[in-house]
Amino acid sequence: MCRDKRVSIFIAYITLLSFVSKGIHAFEPEFGSTRVVFQTNYGDIEFGFYPSVAPKTVEHIFKLVRLGGYNTNHFFRVDKGFVAQVADVAGGRSAPMNEEQRAVAEKNVVGEFSEVKHVRGILSMGRHDDPDSGSSSFSMLLGDAPHLDGTYAIFGKVTKGDETLRKLEQLPTRREGIFVMPNERITIHSTYYYDTKMETCEDERSSLKRRLSAASVEIEKQRMKCFP
Repeated sequence: MCRDKRVSIFIAYITLLSFVSKGIHAFEPEFGSTRVVFQTNYGDIEFGFYPSVAPKTVEHIFKLVRLGGYNTNHFFRVDKGFVAQVADVAGGRSAPMNEEQRAVAEKNVVGEFSEVKHVRGILSMGRHDDPDSGSSSFSMLLGDAPHLDGTYAIFGKVTKGDETLRKLEQLPTRREGIFVMPNERITIHSTYYYDTKMETCEDERSSLKRRLSAASVEIEKQRMKCFP
């Protein structure tokens, strides 16, 4: 009897652990409405932000995007199954920067560490040993990296373009110190952004216009029929 009770308790405990584990793994923050697109020589990569997780980081990166800071920048690091890392704007661009771009690019952001997990597609800020040394370099995760959890600031996730990331993973690379780097430059030719809420509103307005137009045609038909 006691043995059966112990077995039942053990099974219940394992089941509880399973549910807790699934819950933690399934946790995903809510996206903001902004989407950013990096147009590279291997295809486009779109990503969204997690403003509730890292508001200061999101504000900083998005400001750089709006200023065109990432245009002509590049991915200096591609480590298959680990990360594709965007270079610091101040040193990675092939085009010169204006004063406003440089001022923002050289600012550091406080480390906003969270419980969000480093899995494929996650955007994670690069930094030096100082936890508050992040500036404009960030990584797009190419696989799960639990050793980064809680020590690097996650601020968003790739929403489209995983096929582009897979192309980057197939490129020839070389090792320089701790970094695995592509043999050829992976350029971010240009960037743009849009608001998904605004896009939805535009779609709704277009649909409403079409319905109103169709209704006006029907009304005119009825008018001609009843009042020739």
